Amino acid sequence: MARPEKIRLGDLLVQQKLISQEQLIEALAKQKQSGRKLGRVLVELGFVTEDEISGAIARQLNIPFLDLRQVHVRPEIVRLLPEQLARRFRAIVLEQRENRVLVAMADPTDLFAFDEIINHLNREVELAVANEGALAQFIDRVYRRTEEISELARNLTDDLGEDVIDFGALAATQSAEEAPVVRLLQTLFEDALQVHASDIHIEPQERNLQIRFRVDGMLSVATEADRKISPALIQRLKLMADLDIAEKRLPQDGRFILRLKQRAIDVRMSTVPTQFGESAVLRLLIASGTSGLADLAMTPDHFARFTKLIHRPHGLILVTGPTGSGKTTTLYAALADLNSPERKILTVEDPVEYRLPGLNQIQVNDKIDLTFARALRAFLRQDPDVILLGEMRDAETAQIALRAAITGHLVLSTLHTNDTPSAAARLMDMGAPAYLLATSLSGIVAQRLVRKLCTNCAAPATLDANERAWLRQALADGMELGDARQAKGCNHCNNTGYHGRQGIYELLEIDSELAGLLNRGDVNAFRITAQQRLIGQTLRDQALRLVREGVTSVAEAMRVTHQVDE
Repeated sequence: MARPEKIRLGDLLVQQKLISQEQLIEALAKQKQSGRKLGRVLVELGFVTEDEISGAIARQLNIPFLDLRQVHVRPEIVRLLPEQLARRFRAIVLEQRENRVLVAMADPTDLFAFDEIINHLNREVELAVANEGALAQFIDRVYRRTEEISELARNLTDDLGEDVIDFGALAATQSAEEAPVVRLLQTLFEDALQVHASDIHIEPQERNLQIRFRVDGMLSVATEADRKISPALIQRLKLMADLDIAEKRLPQDGRFILRLKQRAIDVRMSTVPTQFGESAVLRLLIASGTSGLADLAMTPDHFARFTKLIHRPHGLILVTGPTGSGKTTTLYAALADLNSPERKILTVEDPVEYRLPGLNQIQVNDKIDLTFARALRAFLRQDPDVILLGEMRDAETAQIALRAAITGHLVLSTLHTNDTPSAAARLMDMGAPAYLLATSLSGIVAQRLVRKLCTNCAAPATLDANERAWLRQALADGMELGDARQAKGCNHCNNTGYHGRQGIYELLEIDSELAGLLNRGDVNAFRITAQQRLIGQTLRDQALRLVREGVTSVAEAMRVTHQVDE
């Protein structure tokens, strides 16, 4: 292809009637003040979209405009252009045809970038235009760091040799940036960040070291390496988390903060001794804005009822579900809605997962006997309006929380149960008096997180026998399923078929009838009555709704509600 012509973007958009002359003048003035590119300024002002800019350039140059969500690439083709150049020139290699390559660029009129790409690839280039934002996300997805992680792990294996390594001596002979173990860990965290992993699992096996990521609630292998590098990795992580590097026989917990790509990551580290060495799990908590209630994707009915519940002046509201089901996110969304100068809000958690300005937050510390119960007793002398208790763990904590809820405080907490009717029975099993439970409990929310189908590759579903049987039972009320869809897998979703998660909720309000059953200690009658109130609004019903709407698959709905159905 011939060298592209230089285009004056503003004039081109005016010529194609995408913006007016007055809008161009306003954008040019703002560009002069900010120093940003004209296209970015036009998009920020709302005068034009990135797709419209890309389409205009494509028409002018008579080249294709590509939707990168529909493009499937081979990693070896993409890597013909190194990641550094791809990010610098906002370009990516998509296809190779004999001695020609197809390259998508955000700005094909960047003549310097075009010349540099030609020089590096040393072959003829065909150009296409791509949306700048979509191109940046595409680069993040396709330039995964898996190979670099494996290579650094191999390098570390070579450096360590067969001898036991003194990490302090290793760090003393090389700068921290040059030490292979540090580079390996940095690359590992960067890769986890790129795929939105919530946890990193470092697990020594009999013959190798396995490193896995948890993404959207599911574990997958990121890489495997020689097992002998495991002690060096764990030791470096322990130093970062200020743990005892000499203690390898007992579990340890710690935390540290990383800054990667201008983002702060709070890392919670847990180690346990295993047969083949210490295993570590790193929970990644990325500092970001707290979700609001509107972001939880509750149904309009659940949203209205839950909002009404949390604005009561006192009472206990429980959020239940297994670990990793989003309970803390829901509670902090409620706190964000309640947070105001007129309310004093205190939280006690293990650990503090979100930081919200205006709150007084305490992290429990068993080493100095700062337990949930002790913090709660202190809270009641702090004149609070709202108390968040991270978890109901024992009878003492439960009773203090229940008494706080009937003495003019709104108390929010979590509990590990499968559904809402089970929560009351669980508290009674923990020793909570029936009369106290009846007078303090206001509402119970059960929730799960359902993986959402990738909008780019979801396909019409072909159901197996188990899925059809589950649907027959779930659709017993005569509802139609609609067009079910299933996961397929593409570059956009890292070939999982899913991208992101959405909450499903079950909400039980405690009225006078249910409170009376609790007061009598009649757990079975409470469960039966609660189940009747929840007909059509259970977690399974909510999962089925997402299947009918094409948000998730039948297989995912079955997986998430399996424990509830049992």
